[in-house]
Amino acid sequence: MADTGDWEFPRPLQPRSEELAFDLDSALSSVVSLRSEVPEEAFTASILGTERVGSGVVIREDGLVLTVGYLITEARTIWLTTTRGAAIAGYPLGFDQATGFGLVQALGKLGVPAIQRGSAADVDVGDSAIFAGNGGRRHALKARVIAKREFAGYWEYVLDEAIFTAPAHPQWGGAGLIDGSGKLIGVGSLLVQEKTGDKEVQGNMVVPIDLLAPILDDMATLGRPDRPARPWLGMYTTEIDGRLTVAGVAPKGPAERAGVRQGDIVGAVAGERPASLAALFRSIWRQGPAGAEVPLTILREGATKAVRVKSADRAEFLLKPKLN
Repeated sequence: MADTGDWEFPRPLQPRSEELAFDLDSALSSVVSLRSEVPEEAFTASILGTERVGSGVVIREDGLVLTVGYLITEARTIWLTTTRGAAIAGYPLGFDQATGFGLVQALGKLGVPAIQRGSAADVDVGDSAIFAGNGGRRHALKARVIAKREFAGYWEYVLDEAIFTAPAHPQWGGAGLIDGSGKLIGVGSLLVQEKTGDKEVQGNMVVPIDLLAPILDDMATLGRPDRPARPWLGMYTTEIDGRLTVAGVAPKGPAERAGVRQGDIVGAVAGERPASLAALFRSIWRQGPAGAEVPLTILREGATKAVRVKSADRAEFLLKPKLN
């Protein structure tokens, strides 16, 4: 794995204690480095890799760490490292497909404080924030909230309102977004191109912390929220020239088994024509829980074709965590 500690932001981009009304170093020490190893046979190994590096944020005094789920999905080994250099093994407690949050339990004392959780609802577009990866001030970035809006990802993922920040943090995965009072308001998920005015700027998409409270107890005890799983098709779809185009299908997934192919254009779900990627996924989820049959109308080589996809619970395709 590459060493993530041999760089730093230029001093003008780093937050300064004298400009803040909270203990900056204490807040930043709550952000730990997270490294995971995933077996080669894992379902996500070909897409996300077998070695994943990012950050997590300590949210409870017992060493409960919040991160972004793709870092720990199907992980067999997890190591958490503090800014002081303490390395502790971690166990992947849970992953929520709907929000993208992941939880890791430290299997020893991390020796760092838990950060207080705030609310993304208290932050407006234009507000300043700190986007912090593990490594203290060197890896903390003065950022600004540039948008709060819906986000849809091709992997069958929708957030009603995500947070977008700029400038971009180069190690965004699992990094903590901290507001002006020193509270955690979100966890970094993606690098994105976002339009502000007439300009395209590179920034980050952040999952709002507000989504955690309703599912935290279930994730910590059950490994996932106690609700029916959404229907998953394994159909990776993007918007190209205003059309919802299948960019790929998961091997042996529901869409592939039903005959959906790369390059197909999705015209309707159960007779309803979706106007956007988010609308497509919401139409699929309205067909019932995982296992529901999803009727699709697709356009292939100029011809219209009806396809019925027997959906699945994506979690059934993933390796389960083991406590060694």
